[in-house]
Amino acid sequence: MDNYTPLNCDLYDYLEIACMHGYRLKVEMIDGTTFEGRPVTTRTAPSKEEFLQFADGLDEVRMDQMLAITPLDDGASFGRVELGNSFCAT
Repeated sequence: MDNYTPLNCDLYDYLEIACMHGYRLKVEMIDGTTFEGRPVTTRTAPSKEEFLQFADGLDEVRMDQMLAITPLDDGASFGRVELGNSFCAT
């Protein structure tokens, strides 16, 4: 896979909020695929790649491969958030 590009730090907060509140998300990937899942935590690999880990028997996804997230729960504190092309400067 390509070199990892860190997610914009402000957008990272939305992923942590989704984990903290147990929101079910629609996740749009940059390759055009979509899926729904409930994120439970984030993980940083020794190589500094960051992943969002899911419950419901789903695996984890590398954060820089996500295009957008949309919470599916009523009353969520945010709407659709575009993540793709929004990366921290290194």
